[in-house]
Amino acid sequence: MTKITHSACPTQIVEAPFETVWQLLTDFSGWGNFYDVRVNRVEPAGPAADGQTMFGESGPRWLHLKVQFQFTNIDEAHGKLEIQVRMPLGIKVHEDLDCLRIDERRCRVNYHCNFTFPIGLRGRLLRFLLRRELDVGPADSIARLKRAAERDFLPKSTPM
Repeated sequence: MTKITHSACPTQIVEAPFETVWQLLTDFSGWGNFYDVRVNRVEPAGPAADGQTMFGESGPRWLHLKVQFQFTNIDEAHGKLEIQVRMPLGIKVHEDLDCLRIDERRCRVNYHCNFTFPIGLRGRLLRFLLRRELDVGPADSIARLKRAAERDFLPKSTPM
């Protein structure tokens, strides 16, 4: 049987410098402030490093859907991140993000989400049932990142 997959690749221009966006992306402990995830713990704690794992929950508060994110490649010089995600029901996601400087005050974030589902009927059914969320979820995540970066940057850059 072949793998059951889906890819979503939203992009956003962010009105904040690369450094602001990069700081948000590489701080697992702060993801709960803007992404739809409740961070339970980060191992090891501290700055982002290959292998660092964030354990959390997503979905409505009454439904504790366990999620796990792990940095597998961090390349600040080229603005690239790779993250492996484990979601409920055997769904896995390989996230490949890049953050590219446009100028001193703007950058572009490209978010490549590659979903893999269990093989067989269960995987086909999950992909069918989640088909809308597979595109809306990544687009919402990148929009949340954009809002957080612009919120963090703009008050500091606006003269009083």
